[in-house]
Amino acid sequence: SYAHDPRVSVILLPSNVGKRKAQIAAIRRSFGDLVLNVDSDTEIASDVVSKLARKMQDPAVGAAMGQLTASNRNDSWLTGLIDMEYWLACNEERAAQTRFGAVMCCCGPCAMYRRSALMLLLDQYETQFFRGKPSDFGEDRHLTILMLKAGFRTEYVPDAIAATVVPDKLLPYLRQQLRWARSTYRDTLLGLHLLPGLDRYLTLDVLGQNLGPLLLAISSIAALAQLALTDSVPWWTGLTIVAMTM
Repeated sequence: SYAHDPRVSVILLPSNVGKRKAQIAAIRRSFGDLVLNVDSDTEIASDVVSKLARKMQDPAVGAAMGQLTASNRNDSWLTGLIDMEYWLACNEERAAQTRFGAVMCCCGPCAMYRRSALMLLLDQYETQFFRGKPSDFGEDRHLTILMLKAGFRTEYVPDAIAATVVPDKLLPYLRQQLRWARSTYRDTLLGLHLLPGLDRYLTLDVLGQNLGPLLLAISSIAALAQLALTDSVPWWTGLTIVAMTM
């Protein structure tokens, strides 16, 4: 429906080269001051572009993201919980981070970037390696960290709403979370030196995000080891994990 619209240029790549290379191909062909990234399974509200663009009027802002909701939140118990998780991630975590101009991950379903900033960072973004191979995950977080390292602010705009499809089965959800976790740990290490210069709250927030799951894993393994080796039930460990979860 857009093929003959003179305002639209459709780029067909010869093969599926992944999100990062597709993004880079589009950015290099773009010419506007601002670039909006929208994932293929996402629908944005009609006022998203204007609301994000208003935030980008400040030349210090390199990227801004909108609020994410699950478009299929009523499909199952899992999609309902993910929708709740998205609300918390946006309206607690990102909302707190934006007070310091340092949202740590501008999410791919709805993120606007300053094109001049992107052009400065594109070579670094394209040539990222992980364990000796070109990286094929964690595009959103890595691009955000590059923006912060270059001295730009990253912001959250709560009334720019985007609805995205989320996994409705447990295994696809766990695979997605594993990809995101790998990106979180890898790119947090890359941006660790930035944290003291941003704010003490952000340092605490990021360390909590990264250490919390590790401590939970260690506690669970220790509890299983106690059960296996001593034949005693690790009540205190179990109660502590339950209390922290609640």
